[in-house]
Amino acid sequence: MSTIRSPVDEYGFKRPDDFDYESYEHFMSNYLRVLARRASRWKKFIKGTSKVKKSRKAKRFVRKGVPAEQRGQVWMDICGARKRKKRNPYYYKELLKTDLDELVEHSITTDIDRTFPENIHFGPSQQDLRKSLYNVLHVYALHNSRIGYCQGLNYITGLLILIVKDEESAFWLLDVLLSKRIPDYYAKDMLGLQVEQEVLSELVKLKMPELHAHIESAGLSYSIFSTKWFICLFIDVLPIETILRIWDCLFYEGSKILLRVSLTLLALHESELLAAKDFPQLCNAMKGITQTPSTMDCHSFMTNCFELPGSLPIRLIKKLRQDALKKLRPEENGNGRPT
Repeated sequence: MSTIRSPVDEYGFKRPDDFDYESYEHFMSNYLRVLARRASRWKKFIKGTSKVKKSRKAKRFVRKGVPAEQRGQVWMDICGARKRKKRNPYYYKELLKTDLDELVEHSITTDIDRTFPENIHFGPSQQDLRKSLYNVLHVYALHNSRIGYCQGLNYITGLLILIVKDEESAFWLLDVLLSKRIPDYYAKDMLGLQVEQEVLSELVKLKMPELHAHIESAGLSYSIFSTKWFICLFIDVLPIETILRIWDCLFYEGSKILLRVSLTLLALHESELLAAKDFPQLCNAMKGITQTPSTMDCHSFMTNCFELPGSLPIRLIKKLRQDALKKLRPEENGNGRPT
């Protein structure tokens, strides 16, 4: 158990001083067996193939977790990033040679120092990884000038680099993630983020009406607690292994998993949230729901994500997004054009 008691986890993140080692050891005593079993099944599943193709079996396997040693390959395959990389073999290196706007470059450079300060791989002495992070953000800002660069992308890109260990692959994963897998959270007006927060509010109203009424009566905006959830895709919100399990599903299924995770966090702790008597107490309660034994146990937590919220048909999500857009931008129709 000595490695479990380490002040640094397997991804290089320093554990907080109040880290609950007892709960973690209890979880890992069972989860290590799960990991071994999943690794064996994944090895048989992908044996003899150079690419993981989408299928019912693949979806089931992804939901139960991708082994760490195969995560990079699987992510590249299931979201189409490998295809994009193969079709554009020189694109990344060519953009890397292109100069950035000075303001954008300054923003990226400033945020490099702020990225995972508690991770030993991104410390001041780890210039190679910092350079890779800068390179990916540099290229993406040129690749998608509509977004350019905004805070939050540094954390997402940093984690991608930690997992896939190749900056060009990290770029293509980031490209697919932002263009195909999640709504437009990072536009300069952050409209996509606002829409998703409205959708979450409506889903809580539908699934947990008492909690929704309680949040409303306390005057707590969903933006206060969910902005970081969505913008950082739960980085620095949930335990790292839980984040990676969420991302397994995110790369396969898309943004609906982010809503499922949000609803599950609220559902698991509904009684504590309802017990909060006023705005300050509810804010504090919201902060506490993301770092509990229930979120540390990523295997049980992901099972809850697909059970507790119940059915979430994509047609419902689309309708709620359309309704939210009309509410936030009444002057525009569903196509984003003036009426």
